[in-house]
Amino acid sequence: MRVLHVIPGLSPALGGPPQVALNLVKALRDLGVDVEIATTNYDRPQPLDVPLNQRVDYSFGTDSTDNVPVWFLPFDPPALKEFIFSRAFTGWCWEHLPAYDILDNHYLFSYAPTCAAAIARWYQIPYTVRVMGQLTPWALAQSRLKKQIYATLIERHNLNAAAAIHCTTHQEAEEVRQFGIKTPTITLPLGVHAPVPHPEARLQVRAHYGIPADVPIILFLSRLHYKKRPDLLLKTLYELKGQGYPFHLLIAGAGDSDYLDQLQQLTAALGLTTCVSFTGLVIGEEKDRLLQGSDLFVLPSYSENFGIAVAEALICGLPVIITPGIQIASDIAAAQAGLVVEGAVEPLGAAIAQLLSDLNLRQALSERGRQFAQSQYSWRTIAQNLIPAYETIAKQKKLPCRVV
Repeated sequence: MRVLHVIPGLSPALGGPPQVALNLVKALRDLGVDVEIATTNYDRPQPLDVPLNQRVDYSFGTDSTDNVPVWFLPFDPPALKEFIFSRAFTGWCWEHLPAYDILDNHYLFSYAPTCAAAIARWYQIPYTVRVMGQLTPWALAQSRLKKQIYATLIERHNLNAAAAIHCTTHQEAEEVRQFGIKTPTITLPLGVHAPVPHPEARLQVRAHYGIPADVPIILFLSRLHYKKRPDLLLKTLYELKGQGYPFHLLIAGAGDSDYLDQLQQLTAALGLTTCVSFTGLVIGEEKDRLLQGSDLFVLPSYSENFGIAVAEALICGLPVIITPGIQIASDIAAAQAGLVVEGAVEPLGAAIAQLLSDLNLRQALSERGRQFAQSQYSWRTIAQNLIPAYETIAKQKKLPCRVV
Protein backbone atom coordinates (compact mmCIF):
# COMPACT_ATOMS: atom_id res chain seq x y z
CA MET A 1 0.00 0.00 0.00
CA ARG A 2 1.44 3.33 -1.11
CA VAL A 3 0.03 6.48 0.47
CA LEU A 4 0.58 10.10 -0.56
CA HIS A 5 -0.06 13.03 1.76
CA VAL A 6 -0.80 16.31 -0.03
CA ILE A 7 -0.46 19.68 1.71
CA PRO A 8 -0.13 23.25 0.35
CA GLY A 9 3.26 23.82 2.00
CA LEU A 10 5.58 22.77 4.79
CA SER A 11 6.70 26.26 5.80
CA PRO A 12 6.68 26.88 9.57
CA ALA A 13 4.89 30.14 8.66
CA LEU A 14 1.78 28.04 7.93
CA GLY A 15 1.46 27.10 11.60
CA GLY A 16 0.55 23.65 12.89
CA PRO A 17 -0.63 21.78 9.73
CA PRO A 18 2.90 21.20 8.33
CA GLN A 19 4.00 19.68 11.66
CA VAL A 20 0.94 17.44 11.62
CA ALA A 21 1.77 16.12 8.16
CA LEU A 22 5.47 15.60 8.90
CA ASN A 23 4.98 13.86 12.24
CA LEU A 24 2.12 11.66 11.05
CA VAL A 25 4.02 10.55 7.96
CA LYS A 26 7.07 9.79 10.12
CA ALA A 27 4.94 7.69 12.51
CA LEU A 28 3.32 5.81 9.61
CA ARG A 29 6.70 5.06 8.03
CA ASP A 30 8.02 3.82 11.39
CA LEU A 31 5.13 1.32 11.30
CA GLY A 32 6.07 0.11 7.83
CA VAL A 33 3.68 2.11 5.64
CA ASP A 34 5.11 3.33 2.33
CA VAL A 35 4.06 6.99 2.57
CA GLU A 36 5.35 10.23 1.07
CA ILE A 37 4.42 13.92 0.94
CA ALA A 38 3.78 16.10 -2.12
CA THR A 39 3.78 19.85 -1.57
CA THR A 40 5.18 23.18 -2.77
CA ASN A 41 8.27 25.13 -1.75
CA TYR A 42 6.13 27.96 -0.37
CA ASP A 43 7.62 30.11 2.37
CA ARG A 44 7.89 33.80 3.09
CA PRO A 45 9.57 36.11 2.39
CA GLN A 46 11.59 33.66 0.24
CA PRO A 47 10.70 30.12 -0.94
CA LEU A 48 12.08 27.16 0.98
CA ASP A 49 15.64 26.34 -0.04
CA VAL A 50 14.96 22.75 -1.07
CA PRO A 51 15.59 20.62 -4.19
CA LEU A 52 12.62 20.80 -6.56
CA ASN A 53 10.87 18.23 -8.78
CA GLN A 54 12.50 15.27 -7.09
CA ARG A 55 11.98 13.11 -4.03
CA VAL A 56 14.15 14.29 -1.14
CA ASP A 57 14.66 13.14 2.44
CA TYR A 58 13.42 16.21 4.28
CA SER A 59 14.70 16.75 7.83
CA PHE A 60 12.31 18.55 10.16
CA GLY A 61 13.21 17.77 13.77
CA THR A 62 16.10 17.76 16.20
CA ASP A 63 16.63 13.99 15.98
CA SER A 64 18.70 12.58 13.12
CA THR A 65 15.83 10.18 12.31
CA ASP A 66 13.33 13.03 11.90
CA ASN A 67 13.16 12.95 8.12
CA VAL A 68 10.52 11.90 5.61
CA PRO A 69 10.40 11.63 1.79
CA VAL A 70 8.94 14.78 0.22
CA TRP A 71 8.32 15.96 -3.33
CA PHE A 72 8.66 19.76 -3.47
CA LEU A 73 7.15 21.50 -6.50
CA PRO A 74 7.64 25.21 -7.23
CA PHE A 75 4.67 27.47 -6.48
CA ASP A 76 3.69 30.39 -8.70
CA PRO A 77 4.02 33.78 -6.97
CA PRO A 78 2.27 35.70 -5.69
CA ALA A 79 0.84 33.13 -3.28
CA LEU A 80 -2.61 34.19 -2.10
CA LYS A 81 -2.66 33.19 1.57
CA GLU A 82 -2.90 29.38 1.78
CA PHE A 83 -4.25 28.89 -1.78
CA ILE A 84 -0.68 28.68 -3.18
CA PHE A 85 -1.20 27.93 -6.87
CA SER A 86 1.35 25.72 -8.61
CA ARG A 87 1.30 24.72 -12.27
CA ALA A 88 4.21 22.37 -11.61
CA PHE A 89 2.21 20.57 -8.95
CA THR A 90 -0.60 19.99 -11.46
CA GLY A 91 1.74 18.35 -13.96
CA TRP A 92 3.36 16.27 -11.24
CA CYS A 93 -0.03 14.92 -10.13
CA TRP A 94 -1.00 13.86 -13.66
CA GLU A 95 2.28 11.98 -13.99
CA HIS A 96 2.71 10.46 -10.52
CA LEU A 97 -0.66 9.92 -8.81
CA PRO A 98 -1.32 6.53 -10.49
CA ALA A 99 1.62 5.15 -8.50
CA TYR A 100 -0.30 5.57 -5.21
CA ASP A 101 -3.14 3.54 -3.70
CA ILE A 102 -4.63 6.31 -1.58
CA LEU A 103 -4.22 10.08 -1.07
CA ASP A 104 -4.49 11.89 2.26
CA ASN A 105 -5.26 15.56 1.49
CA HIS A 106 -4.60 18.26 4.12
CA TYR A 107 -6.61 21.49 4.19
CA LEU A 108 -9.54 23.03 2.33
CA PHE A 109 -9.86 26.07 0.04
CA SER A 110 -6.32 25.51 -1.22
CA TYR A 111 -4.95 24.58 -4.63
CA ALA A 112 -2.77 21.53 -3.95
CA PRO A 113 -5.40 19.35 -2.20
CA THR A 114 -8.12 20.58 -4.58
CA CYS A 115 -6.01 19.71 -7.62
CA ALA A 116 -4.93 16.33 -6.22
CA ALA A 117 -8.52 15.37 -5.41
CA ALA A 118 -9.75 16.22 -8.93
CA ILE A 119 -6.97 14.23 -10.62
CA ALA A 120 -7.42 11.35 -8.17
CA ARG A 121 -11.09 11.13 -9.18
CA TRP A 122 -10.04 11.00 -12.83
CA TYR A 123 -7.73 8.08 -12.09
CA GLN A 124 -10.27 6.53 -9.67
CA ILE A 125 -7.82 6.68 -6.77
CA PRO A 126 -9.54 6.97 -3.37
CA TYR A 127 -8.64 9.96 -1.25
CA THR A 128 -9.34 11.36 2.19
CA VAL A 129 -9.57 14.99 3.31
CA ARG A 130 -8.39 16.68 6.51
CA VAL A 131 -10.56 19.75 7.06
CA MET A 132 -8.07 21.31 9.53
CA GLY A 133 -10.63 23.51 11.28
CA GLN A 134 -11.81 25.13 8.05
CA LEU A 135 -15.47 24.26 8.64
CA THR A 136 -15.84 25.93 12.04
CA PRO A 137 -18.38 28.78 12.04
CA TRP A 138 -15.58 31.25 12.73
CA ALA A 139 -13.43 30.01 9.83
CA LEU A 140 -16.34 29.98 7.38
CA ALA A 141 -17.15 33.58 8.34
CA GLN A 142 -13.70 34.74 7.18
CA SER A 143 -13.71 35.73 3.48
CA ARG A 144 -17.26 34.39 3.52
CA LEU A 145 -18.21 35.17 -0.09
CA LYS A 146 -15.04 33.69 -1.57
CA LYS A 147 -15.48 30.51 0.45
CA GLN A 148 -19.15 30.22 -0.47
CA ILE A 149 -18.26 30.44 -4.16
CA TYR A 150 -15.32 28.03 -3.80
CA ALA A 151 -17.45 25.57 -1.83
CA THR A 152 -20.28 25.69 -4.35
CA LEU A 153 -18.04 25.23 -7.38
CA ILE A 154 -15.37 22.90 -5.96
CA GLU A 155 -15.07 22.05 -2.29
CA ARG A 156 -18.42 20.39 -1.60
CA HIS A 157 -17.84 18.03 -4.52
CA ASN A 158 -14.34 17.24 -3.27
CA LEU A 159 -15.71 16.42 0.19
CA ASN A 160 -18.68 14.40 -1.03
CA ALA A 161 -16.48 12.36 -3.36
CA ALA A 162 -13.88 11.57 -0.70
CA ALA A 163 -13.58 8.08 0.76
CA ALA A 164 -13.43 9.59 4.25
CA ILE A 165 -12.93 12.89 6.05
CA HIS A 166 -10.40 13.09 8.86
CA CYS A 167 -11.54 14.99 11.96
CA THR A 168 -9.57 15.62 15.13
CA THR A 169 -12.56 15.93 17.47
CA HIS A 170 -16.22 14.87 17.54
CA GLN A 171 -17.12 18.55 17.32
CA GLU A 172 -15.23 18.82 14.04
CA ALA A 173 -17.07 15.74 12.72
CA GLU A 174 -20.36 17.42 13.60
CA GLU A 175 -19.27 20.54 11.69
CA VAL A 176 -18.74 18.35 8.63
CA ARG A 177 -22.36 17.19 8.92
CA GLN A 178 -23.57 20.77 9.44
CA PHE A 179 -21.80 21.70 6.21
CA GLY A 180 -24.08 19.19 4.47
CA ILE A 181 -21.47 16.48 3.85
CA LYS A 182 -22.48 12.82 4.29
CA THR A 183 -19.04 11.28 3.65
CA PRO A 184 -17.83 8.90 6.41
CA THR A 185 -15.63 10.56 9.03
CA ILE A 186 -12.56 9.25 10.86
CA THR A 187 -12.08 10.95 14.23
CA LEU A 188 -8.54 10.79 15.57
CA PRO A 189 -6.69 13.45 17.60
CA LEU A 190 -3.39 14.92 16.57
CA GLY A 191 -0.20 13.95 18.30
CA VAL A 192 2.83 15.45 19.99
CA HIS A 193 6.23 14.14 20.99
CA ALA A 194 7.60 14.43 24.48
CA PRO A 195 10.60 16.74 24.06
CA VAL A 196 14.13 16.00 25.15
CA PRO A 197 14.39 17.38 28.72
CA HIS A 198 16.33 20.61 29.14
CA PRO A 199 17.12 20.82 32.89
CA GLU A 200 18.60 24.30 32.45
CA ALA A 201 15.69 25.64 30.38
CA ARG A 202 14.38 28.01 33.05
CA LEU A 203 17.77 29.56 33.66
CA GLN A 204 18.56 29.77 29.94
CA VAL A 205 15.26 31.42 28.99
CA ARG A 206 15.53 33.96 31.81
CA ALA A 207 19.13 34.75 30.96
CA HIS A 208 18.36 35.18 27.26
CA TYR A 209 15.44 37.57 27.77
CA GLY A 210 16.72 39.29 30.92
CA ILE A 211 13.88 38.06 33.15
CA PRO A 212 14.45 38.09 36.94
CA ALA A 213 14.22 34.76 38.76
CA ASP A 214 11.14 35.81 40.77
CA VAL A 215 9.05 36.99 37.77
CA PRO A 216 6.67 34.34 36.32
CA ILE A 217 6.94 33.75 32.57
CA ILE A 218 3.72 33.59 30.54
CA LEU A 219 4.10 31.96 27.11
CA PHE A 220 1.99 32.67 24.03
CA LEU A 221 3.19 30.22 21.36
CA SER A 222 1.33 30.23 18.06
CA ARG A 223 1.19 31.73 14.59
CA LEU A 224 0.68 35.47 14.96
CA HIS A 225 -2.82 35.97 13.59
CA TYR A 226 -5.77 37.90 14.91
CA LYS A 227 -7.67 34.60 15.25
CA LYS A 228 -5.28 33.66 18.06
CA ARG A 229 -6.10 36.91 19.93
CA PRO A 230 -2.69 37.93 21.27
CA ASP A 231 -4.14 41.45 21.45
CA LEU A 232 -6.67 40.24 24.03
CA LEU A 233 -3.85 38.74 26.08
CA LEU A 234 -1.94 42.03 25.99
CA LYS A 235 -5.00 44.01 27.12
CA THR A 236 -5.63 41.50 29.90
CA LEU A 237 -2.06 41.70 31.15
CA TYR A 238 -2.28 45.50 31.15
CA GLU A 239 -5.10 45.17 33.69
CA LEU A 240 -3.13 42.67 35.77
CA LYS A 241 -0.07 44.89 35.77
CA GLY A 242 -2.21 47.68 37.19
CA GLN A 243 -3.24 45.32 39.99
CA GLY A 244 0.40 44.69 40.88
CA TYR A 245 0.92 41.20 39.39
CA PRO A 246 4.49 40.58 38.19
CA PHE A 247 4.95 38.71 34.89
CA HIS A 248 6.92 38.61 31.67
CA LEU A 249 5.12 37.62 28.48
CA LEU A 250 6.93 35.82 25.68
CA ILE A 251 5.07 36.09 22.36
CA ALA A 252 6.58 33.33 20.26
CA GLY A 253 5.60 32.96 16.63
CA ALA A 254 5.70 34.54 13.20
CA GLY A 255 3.02 36.25 11.14
CA ASP A 256 2.36 39.02 8.68
CA SER A 257 4.65 41.98 9.29
CA ASP A 258 1.71 44.42 9.43
CA TYR A 259 0.04 42.43 12.19
CA LEU A 260 3.31 42.10 14.10
CA ASP A 261 3.71 45.88 13.89
CA GLN A 262 0.19 46.32 15.30
CA LEU A 263 0.98 44.07 18.25
CA GLN A 264 4.23 45.86 18.99
CA GLN A 265 2.50 49.23 18.80
CA LEU A 266 -0.24 47.98 21.15
CA THR A 267 2.43 46.71 23.56
CA ALA A 268 4.04 50.15 23.63
CA ALA A 269 0.72 51.98 23.95
CA LEU A 270 -0.18 49.83 26.99
CA GLY A 271 3.17 50.49 28.63
CA LEU A 272 4.15 46.81 28.54
CA THR A 273 7.38 47.08 26.58
CA THR A 274 9.59 46.14 29.53
CA CYS A 275 7.56 43.02 30.38
CA VAL A 276 6.85 41.65 26.88
CA SER A 277 9.33 40.03 24.49
CA PHE A 278 8.63 39.09 20.88
CA THR A 279 10.79 36.05 20.16
CA GLY A 280 9.95 35.55 16.49
CA LEU A 281 9.48 32.06 15.07
CA VAL A 282 10.81 29.32 17.35
CA ILE A 283 11.33 25.70 16.32
CA GLY A 284 13.22 22.65 17.52
CA GLU A 285 15.31 22.98 20.67
CA GLU A 286 14.54 26.68 21.00
CA LYS A 287 10.81 25.96 21.16
CA ASP A 288 11.38 23.10 23.61
CA ARG A 289 13.32 25.43 25.90
CA LEU A 290 10.54 28.02 25.90
CA LEU A 291 7.93 25.36 26.72
CA GLN A 292 10.04 23.92 29.52
CA GLY A 293 11.31 27.24 30.82
CA SER A 294 7.98 29.10 31.15
CA ASP A 295 5.49 29.04 34.03
CA LEU A 296 2.16 29.04 32.20
CA PHE A 297 0.77 28.96 28.67
CA VAL A 298 -2.11 31.09 27.40
CA LEU A 299 -3.93 30.82 24.05
CA PRO A 300 -7.20 32.82 23.93
CA SER A 301 -8.02 31.82 20.34
CA TYR A 302 -11.36 32.39 18.65
CA SER A 303 -11.16 28.99 16.95
CA GLU A 304 -8.82 25.99 16.70
CA ASN A 305 -9.78 22.61 15.30
CA PHE A 306 -7.27 21.04 17.68
CA GLY A 307 -4.59 23.41 18.95
CA ILE A 308 -1.30 21.56 18.54
CA ALA A 309 0.59 24.18 20.58
CA VAL A 310 -1.75 23.48 23.50
CA ALA A 311 -0.95 19.77 23.35
CA GLU A 312 2.77 20.58 23.18
CA ALA A 313 2.46 22.72 26.31
CA LEU A 314 0.56 19.98 28.12
CA ILE A 315 3.10 17.26 27.38
CA CYS A 316 5.85 19.58 28.68
CA GLY A 317 3.94 19.95 31.95
CA LEU A 318 3.18 23.62 31.31
CA PRO A 319 -0.16 24.72 32.88
CA VAL A 320 -2.51 25.98 30.17
CA ILE A 321 -5.28 28.58 30.01
CA ILE A 322 -7.38 28.33 26.84
CA THR A 323 -10.76 29.36 25.45
CA PRO A 324 -13.76 27.21 24.41
CA GLY A 325 -13.10 27.85 20.70
CA ILE A 326 -10.18 25.41 20.94
CA GLN A 327 -11.92 22.14 20.21
CA ILE A 328 -9.98 20.00 22.70
CA ALA A 329 -10.96 22.43 25.47
CA SER A 330 -13.83 20.25 26.72
CA ASP A 331 -11.53 17.21 27.00
CA ILE A 332 -8.93 19.24 28.87
CA ALA A 333 -11.55 20.61 31.23
CA ALA A 334 -13.00 17.13 31.88
CA ALA A 335 -9.52 15.83 32.75
CA GLN A 336 -8.86 18.88 34.94
CA ALA A 337 -5.70 19.29 32.89
CA GLY A 338 -6.02 23.05 32.33
CA LEU A 339 -8.27 26.09 32.76
CA VAL A 340 -10.91 26.88 30.12
CA VAL A 341 -12.36 30.40 30.26
CA GLU A 342 -14.30 32.73 27.99
CA GLY A 343 -12.28 34.97 25.70
CA ALA A 344 -12.74 38.31 27.46
CA VAL A 345 -10.50 40.45 29.64
CA GLU A 346 -12.20 39.76 32.97
CA PRO A 347 -12.40 35.92 32.94
CA LEU A 348 -9.03 35.58 31.24
CA GLY A 349 -7.44 37.93 33.76
CA ALA A 350 -8.99 36.05 36.68
CA ALA A 351 -7.59 32.73 35.43
CA ILE A 352 -4.10 34.15 34.88
CA ALA A 353 -4.15 35.82 38.30
CA GLN A 354 -5.21 32.54 39.89
CA LEU A 355 -2.27 30.65 38.40
CA LEU A 356 0.21 33.44 39.11
CA SER A 357 -0.85 33.38 42.76
CA ASP A 358 -1.25 29.63 43.35
CA LEU A 359 1.91 27.54 42.86
CA ASN A 360 0.16 24.40 44.13
CA LEU A 361 -2.53 24.72 41.45
CA ARG A 362 0.13 25.22 38.78
CA GLN A 363 1.90 22.07 39.91
CA ALA A 364 -1.34 20.05 39.96
CA LEU A 365 -2.29 21.21 36.46
CA SER A 366 1.25 20.49 35.28
CA GLU A 367 1.11 16.86 36.38
CA ARG A 368 -2.45 16.19 35.20
CA GLY A 369 -1.77 17.92 31.87
CA ARG A 370 1.35 15.86 31.22
CA GLN A 371 -0.43 12.58 32.02
CA PHE A 372 -3.40 13.56 29.84
CA ALA A 373 -1.22 14.41 26.83
CA GLN A 374 0.87 11.26 27.17
CA SER A 375 -2.24 9.07 27.19
CA GLN A 376 -4.17 10.87 24.42
CA TYR A 377 -1.70 12.37 21.96
CA SER A 378 0.80 9.69 20.94
CA TRP A 379 1.66 9.86 17.22
CA ARG A 380 2.39 6.14 17.13
CA THR A 381 -1.02 5.26 18.58
CA ILE A 382 -2.75 7.63 16.15
CA ALA A 383 -0.89 6.10 13.18
CA GLN A 384 -1.74 2.57 14.36
CA ASN A 385 -5.42 3.49 14.48
CA LEU A 386 -5.29 5.10 11.03
CA ILE A 387 -3.70 2.19 9.16
CA PRO A 388 -6.80 -0.10 9.19
CA ALA A 389 -8.87 2.71 7.67
CA TYR A 390 -6.24 3.21 4.96
CA GLU A 391 -6.27 -0.51 4.19
CA THR A 392 -10.04 -0.59 3.90
CA ILE A 393 -10.12 2.48 1.66
CA ALA A 394 -7.26 1.22 -0.54
CA LYS A 395 -9.29 -1.93 -1.20
CA GLN A 396 -12.15 0.33 -2.34
CA LYS A 397 -14.33 -0.83 0.54
CA LYS A 398 -16.86 1.50 2.11
CA LEU A 399 -16.19 2.78 5.63
CA PRO A 400 -18.96 2.99 8.20
CA CYS A 401 -20.45 6.46 8.61
CA ARG A 402 -18.26 7.30 11.59
CA VAL A 403 -14.96 5.69 12.59
CA VAL A 404 -13.44 6.60 15.96
